[in-house]
Amino acid sequence: MPSSRYTKAQLEQIVHTQLDNLNAIHDLLRIMKLQNELIENANKKLKDEVIDFKKRVNYGSGK
Repeated sequence: MPSSRYTKAQLEQIVHTQLDNLNAIHDLLRIMKLQNELIENANKKLKDEVIDFKKRVNYGSGK
């Protein structure tokens, strides 16, 4: 099997493309982290609202 030979310019282009891909992945991870934080906050708020609603319903029924 013949070995592949790359020029310096080709190797630089490969490294540049890999760096671009890593930067894109980093950006996506940052967006996902923010989305997770927003989901966690929404879940906490919803949980608190459900607890408050259950308290109002229980107090209103005379229990």
